[in-house]
Amino acid sequence: MTDLTDYVTDLVHEPTQTESDGVDLTVAAVHEVVEPGRVDFGGGELESAGTAPHASAKRNPDDDYEWWTLRAGQYLLEFNESLTGEATVTLQPRTELLERGGSHPTLHVDELPRVPLSVGGAGLRLKENARVSTVVAADE
Repeated sequence: MTDLTDYVTDLVHEPTQTESDGVDLTVAAVHEVVEPGRVDFGGGELESAGTAPHASAKRNPDDDYEWWTLRAGQYLLEFNESLTGEATVTLQPRTELLERGGSHPTLHVDELPRVPLSVGGAGLRLKENARVSTVVAADE
């Protein structure tokens, strides 16, 4: 069996992130799309969307980490971790995210792009470094 940590780098806390069958990924930043991007047929007019960091704050002054308060809508997640590029991996949302009204698509990637996060009607509070996604398989 392949050790998925061979393909994931920059883990925040490896023992915690590898306690399940995959490798959990943690959130480094949340962005909002503030300017529309462009997608065309041939790619000659392809243009990135404008994004801005979503504000975060400490719940208590003594806290080490900040929280994002997300209303229902679409965001972009940025991960702390990176991929080596030596394999295509399957990335899926963690059950803990899904059960709290958040979701992102399951992706097959060899690098970690910003991932679109959908947040349901009640919103979501997301802590810095929260485990939100899992790498579950690799195609070498």
